[in-house]
Amino acid sequence: MTTLLNGMLTGLFLQLALGPVFFYIFGITVDSNYINSLSGILAVTMVDYIYIVLSLIGIGKLLQKNRIKKIFGIASSIILILFGLMILYKGLVFINNPEQVRAIAWTPINSFTSCFVLTGSSPLTIVFWTSVFSAKAIEKNYKKKQLVIFGIGTGLSTFLFLSFSMMILSLLKSNIPNLIVQILNCIVGFVLIYYGITRTINNK
Repeated sequence: MTTLLNGMLTGLFLQLALGPVFFYIFGITVDSNYINSLSGILAVTMVDYIYIVLSLIGIGKLLQKNRIKKIFGIASSIILILFGLMILYKGLVFINNPEQVRAIAWTPINSFTSCFVLTGSSPLTIVFWTSVFSAKAIEKNYKKKQLVIFGIGTGLSTFLFLSFSMMILSLLKSNIPNLIVQILNCIVGFVLIYYGITRTINNK
């Protein structure tokens, strides 16, 4: 139980470093409803667990090779920029036309699919988890079984943090005018593009 709790606390701490996935789900929440964002959160959690499992079986060592890191780094940057442009386009084009905005609706299926693709576009996350597990193995003297329990806790923290955050946002957004929603969409789009460009620069 202590190992699981330690994993959850570690994961929650890591969640404080808000990344592109958080802002993407933020955009889904302000633009639609909690059901759609929850579907996206389930996709993110699923991908996190897939990467956690892969890191535990040692795939992270393979991805540490410079050539592989560069290929995946470029691919994830392109996907981030494309997703950012898509959201930015929607915000800019339909900012004064709420009826058309509603016509381009989020659904649980496209929310899940897009979040799965966005989260899965960065396999180098496996390298990050490999580093975390290696550090914990040394710090806490965790064995393989304990690392698995720790991994379950860190993955669970993703779901808890995002679902709780988006639930609060969905409760507050009922009073947000559509114009503000589209401005927020533009901001989210810019943020995703920024992350994509930054990753591209750092990948050189």
